[in-house]
Amino acid sequence: MASGDAAPIGAERFCWGIIGTGVIARQFAADLALLPDARIGAVQSRALEKAQAFAAEFGATVAYGDAETLLADPAIDALYIATPNALHVAQGLRGIAAGKPVLIEKPIALTAADVHSVIEASRAHRVFAMEAMWTRFLPAVVAAREQVAAGRIGKVRRIRADLSYVREDIPGSRFFDPALGGGSAFDLGVYPVSLALHWLGSPERVTGRWLEARSGVDRRCEIVLHYREALAELSCGFDRNGGNQFVIEGAAGAIRLDAPFLKAQRLTHYTTAALGSSWRGPRLRNGPAGKLLDRLPMPGRTREIYSFAGNGLQFQARAVMDAVRSGETGCAIMPLTESAAVLNIIETVLAQPPVKTF
Repeated sequence: MASGDAAPIGAERFCWGIIGTGVIARQFAADLALLPDARIGAVQSRALEKAQAFAAEFGATVAYGDAETLLADPAIDALYIATPNALHVAQGLRGIAAGKPVLIEKPIALTAADVHSVIEASRAHRVFAMEAMWTRFLPAVVAAREQVAAGRIGKVRRIRADLSYVREDIPGSRFFDPALGGGSAFDLGVYPVSLALHWLGSPERVTGRWLEARSGVDRRCEIVLHYREALAELSCGFDRNGGNQFVIEGAAGAIRLDAPFLKAQRLTHYTTAALGSSWRGPRLRNGPAGKLLDRLPMPGRTREIYSFAGNGLQFQARAVMDAVRSGETGCAIMPLTESAAVLNIIETVLAQPPVKTF
């Protein structure tokens, strides 16, 4: 559904409550403006002045300095939780207990066990809950999913992906703070792992390794998912700026979600012949040479554009709104069971002894 689709006839505007005022909360609030049947009813922060400034900027009806008042607000149709990773589960459970549908920013939790507590609460209270894995809802990803299902590239046999951005390891950085759920796997790795499960399901075996930062969290994580007839080779890190592409290889070709794949707006298709070519096949390209090769016309390679306005968070918001209005407690595109499976995979790799890098 396009971001500018008209509101359903006769439908009241869906009222969101936002917990948190950081970067991702600001992006979500901006993208809600692209949905004509959505509005921001309230924003909450422990620092009331931050909530008030956020409300003034994005047109929220009211600002709260405490969660209890927000949870008691009868006008709120759903909560978007956009706080540090370590707070997600507790805040999500409080929202569910209050009868508020919740969209919880990724990672929804730091352990698979905590995701199961959200699943149990959602079922017990019959309240909607979903992880905000917004990439699954992008038009390009939806198109790739439909094309793979239709057999365009044949049976999937390999997935390759890297998502890496340089982050400076400095004291106080949330990216490296274990108390806040830091580490590249929780911040970045959830994206390629979640998408790999989206196409291949749960693996038979998980292997991998991680490189340790000074704070004890992972500064780089490499994960391999083993299937009977397929392999997913995934990586993420704060140690470099990566190619940030996601490649799905099949028996009859390949599809690449172009960089940065977490907010993909373009697909590149490769024929079987191009797939077997070392110079024109789908590679996790990075740097000037790789970018130049990607711009050159090459036989066996075609592109499809799926552009959108804003940051791309409006598509998951639309899915939540539709599900809540229909009385559903979950979303088939991003079920909580797969959120738990992603955390189980990350836990498996991080349970291995780290590789020292300092």
